Amino acid sequence: MSTLKLGPVRQVGYVVKDIEKSMREWLALGVGPWHYIDNLPIENFHYMGRPYDPQLSIALANSGYVQIELIQQRNDVPSLFRDFLSTVGEGPQHISHWVYDFDEKSKLLLDLGYRIGHSGIIFSTLRFAYFINDQMPGTIIEISDLNDMTEEYFKSVAEAASNWDGADPIRR
Repeated sequence: MSTLKLGPVRQVGYVVKDIEKSMREWLALGVGPWHYIDNLPIENFHYMGRPYDPQLSIALANSGYVQIELIQQRNDVPSLFRDFLSTVGEGPQHISHWVYDFDEKSKLLLDLGYRIGHSGIIFSTLRFAYFINDQMPGTIIEISDLNDMTEEYFKSVAEAASNWDGADPIRR
């Protein structure tokens, strides 16, 4: 029996300065096709409890069972992405768990001493939150609220990668 309280890691998120360049570098490694969203619609975004309006571009592709997410923030509003770039630079910034019981998993992390660094809603349906813990510096855990629509989308990204023949490497 598994004791994973959040379920398996489903995604590794990389913060990058140039998403187009990063997609090409991953493509050279055979990871693709990339599902690219130039201007991700985010609602109710909060960083450290205060509202902001980040402008983000993201790209998703699977490498085996794990989804790779590339994130480029296009403006200078506060976020964990900007914090990461200013302190670490480009690279892997978070791991993500996709959950059906978002509120329960959020409470679990808060009870374990984590706090919400930033959170929001994508496509008016997908809640997400990035949790940080001062006792585990450098560790950011994202949870995303899985529903039928997001489950199908993530499944289509994985299937595209498993059957990919190298054609149409960046899908906008």
